[in-house]
Amino acid sequence: MKFQKGTRVLVTAGASGIGRSIVETFYNQGAAVHVCDISDNHLPALLKDFPEIGFTQTDVSVPMEVDQLFEEVRTNLKGLDVLINNVGIAGPTARVENVSPEEWSRTLEVNVTGHFLCVRQAVPLLREAGGGSIINLSSVAGRLGYPMRTPYAASKWAIVGFTQSLAMELGHQKIRVNALLPGTVEGERIHSVIQARAKISGTSFEDMEEKVLQQSSLHRMVSASEIADMALFLCSETGRSISGQAISVCGNVERLV
Repeated sequence: MKFQKGTRVLVTAGASGIGRSIVETFYNQGAAVHVCDISDNHLPALLKDFPEIGFTQTDVSVPMEVDQLFEEVRTNLKGLDVLINNVGIAGPTARVENVSPEEWSRTLEVNVTGHFLCVRQAVPLLREAGGGSIINLSSVAGRLGYPMRTPYAASKWAIVGFTQSLAMELGHQKIRVNALLPGTVEGERIHSVIQARAKISGTSFEDMEEKVLQQSSLHRMVSASEIADMALFLCSETGRSISGQAISVCGNVERLV
């Protein structure tokens, strides 16, 4: 794989989970990385492992905070080659009539508006760099129905449409845009989701976990590092002809129930 050392990368929600794996993967390939996250709870561990990265505490759903983030990106990285829009929240696990308007709005504000606010700031920098790459994190819930997770699914379908539209809009500027659709990813978030679904369904955590694993052809969860590896490929010279794609990294999830 051909990846240019010194590539300037911004990773949103990069202090933990999938985001941290993306940071580690790009950093180890010689990228200059800036990270934002809504909390600085994981900052000490992040800077211990990656002392050269920049960090900005940011709620990406707030325009003024995104403005400040990109001011710091300009200062620290002197430009931008890659935006990894990793930020996203799980939203509520509930029947639609029990989802509050506030829960609905917050899920879309973070998962969709947050991506938009970062893209609108990143595009001028990518243009100045002569092109680059945007990776938006969607989900297999962006191609399948997902009962009791309607705000999340709606937001992830929106990201796919946003991605494909951006690819058409920005292609002539040599900016490639793709979406990654993770499936069941190992970690704290899926543990919480399984726990919530088990409670609603009146079943045990273990039975619900097994049900989730049976949803994919490979009957296993994927790791955050597998998502990071695909992001790296798409942003490398090897992936230079790939744009406008919604790529699942999920063990072929067949259904979400």
